[in-house]
Amino acid sequence: MRFSVLIPARLASTRLPDKPLADIAGVPMVVRVAQRARQSGAERVVVAADDARIVSACEAHGVEVLLTRTDHPSGSDRLAEACVQLGLADDEIVVNVQGDEPLIDPALIDAVAETLTSHPDAAMSTAAHAIDSLEDFLNPNVVKTVLDARGNALYFSRAPIPWWRDGFAKNGPTALPTSPAPLRHIGIYGYRAAFVRQFPSLPPAPVEATEALEQLRAQWHGHRIAVHVSAHAPGPGIDTPEDLTRVRALFGTA
Repeated sequence: MRFSVLIPARLASTRLPDKPLADIAGVPMVVRVAQRARQSGAERVVVAADDARIVSACEAHGVEVLLTRTDHPSGSDRLAEACVQLGLADDEIVVNVQGDEPLIDPALIDAVAETLTSHPDAAMSTAAHAIDSLEDFLNPNVVKTVLDARGNALYFSRAPIPWWRDGFAKNGPTALPTSPAPLRHIGIYGYRAAFVRQFPSLPPAPVEATEALEQLRAQWHGHRIAVHVSAHAPGPGIDTPEDLTRVRALFGTA
């Protein structure tokens, strides 16, 4: 199995300014992510940055990096430009690792790449894990998914799915559904390079805007998304200063 890891990194962040450069035990966050990705089976790990300061930080730590445009509306658009700059073959597999996941499990990266390899009819792959908390099941910030018999996603939603009709009929959700168990979506994606380049040109889907979930665009246009079900939740990502403090504590630098 051959694949590359691309890490989109955007300097601007409303909740955590200059997030990719946030210091974690003496190393910028985006570099920490790249170091974890290098422990996977990827042949190549590349940061796709929108600012020269990110480029400099990566180069200072020996991380391959390229500079992309500053006006991309999403990480997917940045990935598409990176695939063009790198001249990736249409069938090459690319795993998109978020630049704010310094604790990403290298085995999860491998699993997402393998899932796409083993689903030749899928345009994308991603990951999920079982939800064990009713609070998470009901939380709209926790994205859920349900799968078909072949392990492809039927839908992604912020709503509590699957809805246990009989179990919730009297008092609403007071316990988790058990068959099937609800799954929390993990924001890591595998693509074939040809699809990455195509994706930004696909018209946005109405349901994508309603749920605020970009992956629904692929499904709306008829593309399959294969899902690896992980036995474990991923390490915490970083969106806020509080998240950063928690992760620094894990590195012993809080």
